[in-house]
Amino acid sequence: MFPLLLVLLAVPLFLSARKQKRAMAEQQSLQNSLAPGDKVMTTSGLYGTVADASHDTTIDIEISEGVVTRWLRAAIREKVAETDEAVVEDKTDDDAVEEVPAATAQVAEPLDHSAKK
Repeated sequence: MFPLLLVLLAVPLFLSARKQKRAMAEQQSLQNSLAPGDKVMTTSGLYGTVADASHDTTIDIEISEGVVTRWLRAAIREKVAETDEAVVEDKTDDDAVEEVPAATAQVAEPLDHSAKK
């Protein structure tokens, strides 16, 4: 009975370790394959374009025209697919959404900290 219990506990641990190792290997290959011009997102959610990838541990990212920052390669989360600028669709009367008036703000009275006892 004890060996069966050991097997039941060891198999999920083994499978999760394999999955984590595979994910780390994919992340490492992504970070090593970066080249200038790639659009990326950092772990903090910053989007930019790779400006220089010649360093071993760091990478330069252009976050705005003329603004280049240096990041650790480990901070790159993913490559972002090349997309055109966001397209804003014109709404027709069929797509009309019911407008709800903004709620009026109620101003609370200031607390009186010098309350008499």
